[in-house]
Amino acid sequence: MLSEPKIAQKSEQPYIGIRGSVRMGGIGDFIDGSFPELFALLEARGVEPAGPPFLRYNLIDMDRELEIETGVPVDAAILGEGRVFSGILPAGRYGSLVYTGDYEGLIDANEALQQWARDRDVEWAMSETAEGDRFESRLEIYLTDPATEPDPARWKTEVAYLLADD
Repeated sequence: MLSEPKIAQKSEQPYIGIRGSVRMGGIGDFIDGSFPELFALLEARGVEPAGPPFLRYNLIDMDRELEIETGVPVDAAILGEGRVFSGILPAGRYGSLVYTGDYEGLIDANEALQQWARDRDVEWAMSETAEGDRFESRLEIYLTDPATEPDPARWKTEVAYLLADD
């Protein structure tokens, strides 16, 4: 199930993250191997997340590799450690929708948001490069924690892309 797409202003958001390059089929393993590390670092430092975790798509070449980040928002920048870095999601207007269902449906949810944008001549903050499409901020924000909601049919994920400046 998809909500109606909308455009909303988001504020700048500090976060900690882990970046990696994966093929499409490796996203789940990357997430499973990095979110526990992020949450462990926050717990060790006594820092509470400032919002739900997310997956950020930096560079997309569906036939080759994707450069992605797992991230957890924090109230203020904290020093990274090992492969964990500190970053900031940019402020701006984002086109977004909320998808309800298991993660298998996220490809279709992204396509629905992209089609909505094409139909309205909305442009994303991205550029086409020889390596693939580079996005300034393309997110899947995991609004539901599978540890507290075991039914995948009830999981909610916000799909959000930063819009190009007008």
